[in-house]
Amino acid sequence: MSETLVPEAQATGAKKKKKKRKRRPVAQKVGGNAKEQTSPPSIPVEDLFPSKIYPVGEIQEYRDDNLWRTTSEEKRANERMHEDEYNTVRLAAEVHRQVRKDAQEFMQPGRTMVEISERIENNVRQLIKANGLDQGIAFPTGCSLNHVAAHYTPNAGDQTVLQYDDVCKIDFGTHIGGQIIDCAFTWHKNPKYDTLVEAVKDATNTGIATAGIDVRLCDVGEAVQETMESYEVEIDGTTYPVKPIRNLNGHSIGKYQIHAGKTVPIVKGGEATKMEEGEFFAIETFGSTGRAYVHEDMECSHYMKNFNAGHVPLRMARAKQLLNTIDKNFGTLAFCRRYLDRIGEQRYLMGLKNLVDVGIVDAYPPLVDSKGSYTAQFEHTILLRPSCKEVLTRGDDY
Repeated sequence: MSETLVPEAQATGAKKKKKKRKRRPVAQKVGGNAKEQTSPPSIPVEDLFPSKIYPVGEIQEYRDDNLWRTTSEEKRANERMHEDEYNTVRLAAEVHRQVRKDAQEFMQPGRTMVEISERIENNVRQLIKANGLDQGIAFPTGCSLNHVAAHYTPNAGDQTVLQYDDVCKIDFGTHIGGQIIDCAFTWHKNPKYDTLVEAVKDATNTGIATAGIDVRLCDVGEAVQETMESYEVEIDGTTYPVKPIRNLNGHSIGKYQIHAGKTVPIVKGGEATKMEEGEFFAIETFGSTGRAYVHEDMECSHYMKNFNAGHVPLRMARAKQLLNTIDKNFGTLAFCRRYLDRIGEQRYLMGLKNLVDVGIVDAYPPLVDSKGSYTAQFEHTILLRPSCKEVLTRGDDY
């Protein structure tokens, strides 16, 4: 639930094919647990750390004109004032790491997408000690397959089964106090997709390395595109250039607001707005062997209350009741139909449609590329601290 659909007019990108190269930064190993987690995970993460000090993410120094920040005592003092906030969001990031580790082991051909999604979500609830709007799941588990790039999670009755030849994007989020951790990876079994997945991982790491205080968003997009388009992949005898999906983007993150206003493009030509100190960003990239332009299709599962929605008079009693349920359980965090089912809501589709029609709730249908194509995604949440850049969600896996 972390990507932004942008108009065609803003989604231009170079088509020049470049030679493959790798430019991934070396990851700093994330700190280990004070106590060992069970398998499958069952112990809340905060109980694994008696000191209540959680692992720091990967630290990257700023570049060029901002290199002075690394040794600035003033900036370090500023950070010490925010250490409690940093520690809290690191807890949410550690939950994500431990949940996705189990997901990577659990995901096998033959599992249904419902089983996979609910495994992830139940583990998040357990490991983060879910408590209403205070802490828990930040948005529905995306498990989009193949040409579907984003915003697919199974509705009740969906019997889709994961296959050996599938490319599955797992995108889920955690939050504490509304501060969202947004992170995604691509699962595949068949090695013929290795290069596609590697290209997108490399592009995401390039975007992270480029990002920083006072960096223009368009410069991040240009660097991502250059890296991703340096790859090509051979699938079943046909060679495809790996192309960034030009109308999907990363974004800034706010409290209880997954899309906080700034868009991080993955092609050149985006806006020149700059990143600022203290901001959280989801740096995510999508690569495709198809048209590299997505559109809405299939049955909708993802919904989210409009963050800026004011009071709108509702005539339908069922819509009023459903809105109260959404406010109480999700606020402005994204939700899906399975979540409404789980809390006992029934016959809610007409009420939900009414809330969408009047603009109180936004619907986010699956975003798909051309049929027969394959798409991949990687994503991390970064924090632009005063003295350095912290990749909060970095792990040993990616």
